Amino acid sequence: MAVTVKECLELQLLEVEMLLSMFPKRGEFSLDADAVPSIQRYLRNGDGALPPQLEYRIALDVGEEKVKVELQVLLPHMYPQVAPQLFARSDALHRQQQLQLNTRLASHISSLDSGDLCVCEAVQWVKDNSLPFLENSKASSECASEEVGVKGMLHRMWIYSHHIYRQELRKKIFDCAKKLNLTGFCLTGKPGVICVEGLRENCDEFWRVIRYPNWKHISCKHVENIETEGSIDNLRLFHSFEDLQFQAHGDYGLRNDYHMDLGQFLEFLKQHQSGHIFQILFGVEGKLSDN
Repeated sequence: MAVTVKECLELQLLEVEMLLSMFPKRGEFSLDADAVPSIQRYLRNGDGALPPQLEYRIALDVGEEKVKVELQVLLPHMYPQVAPQLFARSDALHRQQQLQLNTRLASHISSLDSGDLCVCEAVQWVKDNSLPFLENSKASSECASEEVGVKGMLHRMWIYSHHIYRQELRKKIFDCAKKLNLTGFCLTGKPGVICVEGLRENCDEFWRVIRYPNWKHISCKHVENIETEGSIDNLRLFHSFEDLQFQAHGDYGLRNDYHMDLGQFLEFLKQHQSGHIFQILFGVEGKLSDN
């Protein structure tokens, strides 16, 4: 007999209860405050649109030094009938070690029986198997610190979206940028534009997080890499991650279907030595009015 979405969501809530009992301390288990209630409402009502996919993070202490490794979890509505999306990350891991760790994790999860809850299994696997990757990353850092004249690289991404309205999406963008020490801006409205700058691995992680799982109308239009002998902070065009909201053209009530004043946006870009980006984003050369 086919398993229904409701049955899968009920199992997901059971697993969340189990994880909360395993990680009761503040900061160990993080999920949006409305995530579980929205699923519960859907299960009670039995109709209407599906709730947002369940997404949460689990902070793990690994090894005797208790290095922090975070397991990010995104559950499709039909999990556990389909595999969860899992990603382990740590500030102590270099990009290559992080990639290898997640490749091994994905391989382990795919070897488990389909239809079984497996986030708890993934948690235990990360705790048991992260240490060698952390040790390799530490050894690589020590070797790199001994090299003379190591160059830094600033990575800057220019991201275009048809629109950015939803408050929860904007919160996700700003929280992620802050967490990854990225500067830049988010232009809210229609169109939506995001710029992030910082370490390449952090920009790549930002891009992975915000576009997943199904942001359809979004693309990375342009990437800049700038090498420096000193700190990459000297190359940043922005000193923080800004919330841009210019004068809107049109306001259609609940639809929030408004267009941003692109003339003001062009002026902002030129103030930050980025006027050339306007044509890359919109396909036309930007011109300021004489006013």
